[in-house]
Amino acid sequence: NFSFAWTFNNAALPTTENQHIATQAGIYKVVVTNLLTGCSAPATAVVSVTPNATATASIEQDFGQLQTITVTTAGGSGDFEYQLDNGPIQTSNHFTGNFSGEYQVTVRDRNGCTAITLDVFALNYPRYFSPNGDGYNDYWNIKSLSDQPNAVIYIFDRYGKLLKTLSTLSPGWDGTYNGRALPSTDYWFKVLYLGRNGGQKEFKAHFAMKR
Repeated sequence: NFSFAWTFNNAALPTTENQHIATQAGIYKVVVTNLLTGCSAPATAVVSVTPNATATASIEQDFGQLQTITVTTAGGSGDFEYQLDNGPIQTSNHFTGNFSGEYQVTVRDRNGCTAITLDVFALNYPRYFSPNGDGYNDYWNIKSLSDQPNAVIYIFDRYGKLLKTLSTLSPGWDGTYNGRALPSTDYWFKVLYLGRNGGQKEFKAHFAMKR
């Protein structure tokens, strides 16, 4: 019991249904008339073209206890929302946390025009391990470097004595030296690995062993 009269930039359109598929940017108007009462009401929609959006994600610092993933966007409507893995959707383009391994960032245009998925890889190391034989956290290694088979880890005691040389592909260090269980305390390590630019890098820090 209604009729629909559509115009595009004030030029009449052939559409007579309650739906029109816009193919150009501009001003669309429709006048709806009740055929029983003769009453009419107008509605207007402005259609614009949004350029394709691009996005990149980066991490400020390798091996930081708190790292920040920053998403940089260009193009699109400029009105975006962000999601890390299956976490909550947010309007901030920064994610801060203790990251280690691979993550997925989804960038969405809030107008529903664009969805971009980015893979982010964070390098980090465990701050402690507990080699007590319970099958959980019994070995120490930097698992986020498992895709770098040539990376090397050196583990030292507090006096600088070399206790273990590790490959990132090995199960890890079990907290022993020459078959003898070492005490619960802090131990130091040095790792040689490839940085994000492909160059050789070195990182030093310490971790705790808890029995």
